[in-house]
Amino acid sequence: MSTRAKIGFGDALGDLSGFAPLPRVKTAAPPAEAAAVAGFTSREVPAPPQKPQQRRHRTGRSAQINIKAKPETIAALNAWADAQGLSIAEVFETMVENLKDS
Repeated sequence: MSTRAKIGFGDALGDLSGFAPLPRVKTAAPPAEAAAVAGFTSREVPAPPQKPQQRRHRTGRSAQINIKAKPETIAALNAWADAQGLSIAEVFETMVENLKDS
């Protein structure tokens, strides 16, 4: 059988009766204030900005057209379509019909 290696403390660690756990300190401050005083920072991520409302309508339209426009133009088109109660596709179809007639 093997014996443990001696590390030089002897019997100094044999009696630990003089040691006692520290009493808990209760703070009167709420946890958020106590954390701020202690210098902790929150890990909570701020809510992401809200995305624009999706404009999905079930229709017989199956082809897609992609265009680039200025953000102000898109906002104006969306506002006008909302005011008229139309989808963007209906606005586009109306614009094309009006351009054919002129």
